[in-house]
Amino acid sequence: MKIDDDFLAELGLAALSAEEKQALIAQIVETLEMRVGTVLASGLTEAQLMEFEGFMNRNDQAGALQWLETNAPNYKEVVKAELEKLKGEIKASAPQILASSQQQAA
Repeated sequence: MKIDDDFLAELGLAALSAEEKQALIAQIVETLEMRVGTVLASGLTEAQLMEFEGFMNRNDQAGALQWLETNAPNYKEVVKAELEKLKGEIKASAPQILASSQQQAA
């Protein structure tokens, strides 16, 4: 699933400005990465964590993805589950997010 303007519209946040959408998308991606990382890390050894971190430090996305497929084959399910949780939280907060946006614009 792509986290983009359509994703935000699905959550009731289509009325945000382009700048606010970009900031929120960045925040959602960062939060999702942290949550998925926390869940996956709980099932990995220290050595595996260091190995994976090496791919991330080298900005080797392809290598990191291949490593995940081998060492954490359930990572896609973890991403999907965490994204669904996050979507629910954002949807529940959408009225407050929009109200805050309108106050800032006024």
